[in-house]
This record gives sequence, structure tokens and C-alpha cells, in this order.
Amino acid sequence: MRVEYINPFVESAFNVLKEVVGSNVERGELFLKSSSQPVLGVAAIVGLAGDVEGRVLFDMTKDTALGVASAMNGESLTSLDELVKATITELANMITAQAVTKLHELGFKFDLTPPALITGENMEVTDTEVEALIVPVQLEQGKIEINVAIRERA
Repeated sequence: MRVEYINPFVESAFNVLKEVVGSNVERGELFLKSSSQPVLGVAAIVGLAGDVEGRVLFDMTKDTALGVASAMNGESLTSLDELVKATITELANMITAQAVTKLHELGFKFDLTPPALITGENMEVTDTEVEALIVPVQLEQGKIEINVAIRERA
């Protein structure tokens, strides 16, 4: 996976999270995950198609999702209701849109699917032919893993 695909997502995540959550944002160490991987409980997924194919997953625990959604809405949210789900989906949309704009400026052409939110215990994401690069991001509200799995189309 080319690093040119990853950096725009990391930069966009930092910019958007600082702006909409108002939290200190710290980046952890990058690491690779193989084809089958557990997710933390609340994951917004965006598909990519065009010159490249793959997906970007914004993965977090329920408590982190509640903290982020509370900060973004300016009120304390305590259950994973429709407002929290819509807020996390919109966060993924904002980060991905900004990253794709940067990638288009670099000459890469591809389209996005609308973000989808999946929630639950003991879930796994499986990508059979591409490894995922994980960028952990630490906020005051908890950790978000930006999980990027992209490959160029043959």
C-alpha cells in the first residue's frame, strides 16, 4: 500500500477532530493488521472505488463514540442512539471527504460510498487480499483507529 494514500487520511483526521471535537489529538504508532481483524465496537466504514479500491474504517469503542458525539453536539449523550450514530457517520464523512480532496489534488481519481455505521460486540472485518494499515489517534474522549485498506486496481 502506498503511503500517499495514508497521509491524507491522517492529516484530515487530525484537522477535523481538532476542529469539531476541540480535543488534543495525538498520533500513535502505525501498524499493519492482516486479513481478519476484530473491531472495537463502533465502526464507520467508507468504500473507495475507481483507480483504487478498498475502504477506510474509523473504529472506536462505544464510550469513545459517546464522548466524541457529546463533544460535537455540545451536550452529554449517554446512549448509542440515532443522534450519536448520525454524528459518528458525519465525522467519518468529513474526514474522508477532506482526504479525498487532497488525493484528487495529487492526481488520484476515485469515488466514495456514503459512510455506513456498524455496531456490536465481537465483530470482525475481513479483507482477503489486502492488509490494513492502522493509525491510532488518541483523544481526550478515547482512541480512534483509522484503518485504511487500499489497493490499486490491476
